[in-house]
Amino acid sequence: MSACPLAKSLQIIHVSKDDHTFSLNVKALESILLSPSIRDLNVMVLSVAGAFRKGKSFLLDFLLRYLYKQKMGNTTNWLGRDDKPLTGFSWRGGSDPDTNGIQIWTEVFVIKKPSGNRVAVLLLDTQGAFDSQSTVKDCATIFALSTMTSSVQVYNITNNIQEDDLQHLQLFTEYGRLAMDETSIKPFQTLLFLVRDWSFPYEFPYGLEGGSNFLERRLQVKAHQHEELQLVRKHIHSCFRKIQCFVMPHPGLKVATNPTFDGKLKGIREDFPGGRLASSQVHTGGHGRSQ
Repeated sequence: MSACPLAKSLQIIHVSKDDHTFSLNVKALESILLSPSIRDLNVMVLSVAGAFRKGKSFLLDFLLRYLYKQKMGNTTNWLGRDDKPLTGFSWRGGSDPDTNGIQIWTEVFVIKKPSGNRVAVLLLDTQGAFDSQSTVKDCATIFALSTMTSSVQVYNITNNIQEDDLQHLQLFTEYGRLAMDETSIKPFQTLLFLVRDWSFPYEFPYGLEGGSNFLERRLQVKAHQHEELQLVRKHIHSCFRKIQCFVMPHPGLKVATNPTFDGKLKGIREDFPGGRLASSQVHTGGHGRSQ
């Protein structure tokens, strides 16, 4: 099932590259959140953030494919035909950035939880960090805004969780926490480290369980660690109510090197994405309310 032809990605936060100012498209946001069909529902917002050109929009379009199949009542073979291009949020190959600011998918997915309650699921795509046109403040602002508004913040990184990944996360979340003026409680909901192109499945298998075991080791605070390393880990634990990790294989060389690749499954490695990410995260309970 492809994306609904009437739905599209809509920019709600614009970043000016000239003066590095941010603007909110209030009317666009209200047109989605104040729709009579969802305005009184709890909202679960899933956002993907991280460095530029690392496949965030590409990943979100797989989540869209899953959600549309779920909407039809059947997630069996949700990946669909192997000759169908991947559509939804704008994505493309190459080395230059593609997404500006924060984009929202205009269709809201209403999911019934096991309790019987309904929750409105929204997907956000964010501008990639650390491109040649963005300042550190720009990157921190985008990450902080998406984290502050998300039920699940997917931190999209490549190959491994390195110390600089944790340091950037500390900087960005502190920026958001100060903006919220919240210091006594954990201000954010769920953080999911998504490690792409994972090359060590013999140590920690692909998926949520292998990723969580890996994350436990990476975020462990040890007595012999330097104080700076301990503080980074304690800060991350203090910011999020729940922290998980999912490790994924590389999608294949055709995806990475073919300039005409359009997302067809036949060009993607068979064990990517495996179906488990969508099913494990879409059912995460939303606790926020639409404002």
